[in-house]
Amino acid sequence: MPLAPLAIAAYTLTNGLGAGIAPSLSALRQMRPGLRPCDLPDVPLDTWVGSVEGLDGEPLVGDLAPFDCRNHRLAALALDQDGFRARVAEAVRRYGAGRIGVFLGTSTSGLRHTEACYRERYARGAPELGAELRFAYTHTMFSPAAFCRRLLDLHGPAVAISTACSSSAKVFAAAQRHIACGLCDAAVVGGVDTLCASTIFGFHSLGLVSTRPCTPWGLGRDGLSIGEGGAFVLLERRDTEDGRLALLGCGESSDAHHISSPHPEGAGAALAMSAALASAGIEAGDIDYINLHGTGTPANDLAEDLAVTQIFGPGVCASATKGWTGHALGAAGATEAVLCLLCLEGGLVPGTLNTDRPDPTLAVRVRQVSQAGAPRRMLSNSFGFGGSNCSLVLGWQ
Repeated sequence: MPLAPLAIAAYTLTNGLGAGIAPSLSALRQMRPGLRPCDLPDVPLDTWVGSVEGLDGEPLVGDLAPFDCRNHRLAALALDQDGFRARVAEAVRRYGAGRIGVFLGTSTSGLRHTEACYRERYARGAPELGAELRFAYTHTMFSPAAFCRRLLDLHGPAVAISTACSSSAKVFAAAQRHIACGLCDAAVVGGVDTLCASTIFGFHSLGLVSTRPCTPWGLGRDGLSIGEGGAFVLLERRDTEDGRLALLGCGESSDAHHISSPHPEGAGAALAMSAALASAGIEAGDIDYINLHGTGTPANDLAEDLAVTQIFGPGVCASATKGWTGHALGAAGATEAVLCLLCLEGGLVPGTLNTDRPDPTLAVRVRQVSQAGAPRRMLSNSFGFGGSNCSLVLGWQ
């Protein structure tokens, strides 16, 4: 049975395109890229990344100092944009701090900080990592949720989800269930992930990192570009049919086909999309646009193409946006959900950056250039390692 839609009360995102929603919307309209050659000093690889500027000189201070690491600096920067914290404060006045949950996805947490602690340990020749690690505050997967909860002074349920690239899409479904069960009245959902050596070298070891900006759905595509970012959405109960944007439905599946490869026929992806449509109480023909997971790797794009064609047919309007932001991993689901919200409000159907020659063996013909439009409902796909899949339906009611 479909769960009640949730109102989108506020949203924000920060990534390689800039801080706040305005730079991202402008880049989508103008087909302006956000990727750049990787310049991490500890990652001597020929690849492109989506990196956020200005984080190194903005340490967390005061009561938040124990949380200080690049990941939480990025979360703080993102939460400070677009009046988001003021909208959360308004929700606190309506519902109370104990009735607002925090549901965040991540795959790196503060791993870059941990890497730095290991390098310092080897430089010192010490047997231990030292107190600077602050494991519970910077390294654990729950630490981003704990940090954002503290920063926003919220006291409702707090949940961290780490299911690779589906992490910050699945938090929407978790929040929807918590609100439906009466455990909270509103929720801050989202994700934050930052660039680190472990992630980039890990994907490189699998042969999945491209030496050029990624080309989702492109002919000759050879891998992904990794990005970092933070994206947040404030969800709340809809008391009336007020015409606001809404989370209309969520669909999740786990095909567990392989630890790092998708099901070759996209079985789990198709299940997630079907479940999202059922959750929203709509049919495939009611979707005006699909934001594809579209990583730019040969196997992932092929599997998703088969899944989308199975549910929607080859003529569906679709594109992939990772050419702008890079693959933000644990933050990708929330990032692309917010990009969908931007396009719904801005009257835009985004193109597929860098993909000048779409792969003719793929049935879905992706939009290559951003165009003005009036989409009402969008579906956003996020598919992770281990077959953890999530699709979201967002739109006007």
